[in-house]
Amino acid sequence: MLAQALRYNRWANLQLLDVCSRLSDEQLQLSSSGTYGTIAATWQHLLAAEQRYLKRLVGSDPQISEKDEFPGIEKLREHARRSGDQLIEAVGKFDPDGTSPAGQNGGVRHWLVMTQAMHHGNDHRTHICTILGQNGISYGDLDVWAFGKDNAGYEEC
Repeated sequence: MLAQALRYNRWANLQLLDVCSRLSDEQLQLSSSGTYGTIAATWQHLLAAEQRYLKRLVGSDPQISEKDEFPGIEKLREHARRSGDQLIEAVGKFDPDGTSPAGQNGGVRHWLVMTQAMHHGNDHRTHICTILGQNGISYGDLDVWAFGKDNAGYEEC
């Protein structure tokens, strides 16, 4: 089930990136009160964080950072596909009760890192959808039910 939840995370990222690929540079700089920041900055943060989670879980080096210049939506789509695939592939390759360093506070359990990866994606995609919606830009249906429709989640009777 964890792999399927991560497939949803990858799917939702790619669906919303498709929407954002049609935005102008000016629209990518839209923001809204109560969100992380601009659409561009939120995407960069979301995907950089996914790669940091992977570093904790399987040791892969992040390829993007919030400190980098905005690479554009197409490059972010590449990062989303790669980190989404790697999160799915990571299932079963790490000990959920194992730990990775967490600064001076000791270690953080891998199950917590993976749970955060899924929550973090939902949280920041919601921020982006809020910005889009408040600016009259349609973003389609990104919920789990829509994912199920696109991915054989229903059985015909």
